[in-house]
Amino acid sequence: MHKFSIKAWAKDDQPGNKLLQKGVNSLSNSELLAILINTGTTDHSALDIAKQLLLHTDNDLQKLGNMSVQELVLKKVKGLGESKAIRIVAALELGIRRNAGNKKKEIITQSADIANYLRATLEFRKQEVFAVVFLNRANKISHLEVISEGGLTGTIADPRIILKKALEHSATALILCHNHPSGNTRPSKADELITQKIKQAAALLDIQLMDHVIVSNEGYFSFADEGLL
Repeated sequence: MHKFSIKAWAKDDQPGNKLLQKGVNSLSNSELLAILINTGTTDHSALDIAKQLLLHTDNDLQKLGNMSVQELVLKKVKGLGESKAIRIVAALELGIRRNAGNKKKEIITQSADIANYLRATLEFRKQEVFAVVFLNRANKISHLEVISEGGLTGTIADPRIILKKALEHSATALILCHNHPSGNTRPSKADELITQKIKQAAALLDIQLMDHVIVSNEGYFSFADEGLL
């Protein structure tokens, strides 16, 4: 067996055995990645590949989580091909969804209840995404749907599509949401105009616009909290 294979290491040093014996919290980021990468090359172990990948992303897991399969492959880390990149992207996406699920509140009573959930769901998106949360009479989330995705310069939210979907889901209230990939959560004039347009259209159908939340990796902005509704 080649000296660079993890299987050739002492069992206590192998990431998988270390996880079993000492628990997942005992592993470093590179060791966790090595488990996903699984196999190395003739010259580099899976752990070497993991360490190189982390160096290419400044040891920043958020930056790593933002990357697509193609972007990982383009890093040209020897031993990291498409299949291994797919495993890494899938595992990190599971982590994002788990985090979002932990922050989801059954009943929405204040902006923080929905903002933290939406932030965990959308803050890692590279493009601007416009989503709508549909709520029932008990203020419980019945559905969340991405309405449109655009470039970094903006996205289009069609009130007709939003209200059609609100009726389909028997929603009595809406919360609008979009992300700002730039990090700045302050609304633009266009954000304010589309909010008022959707609010007025929804009122005609006795549907309440509860809030419009802008999220980023720096936090969130609530139209309701700021008195803009």
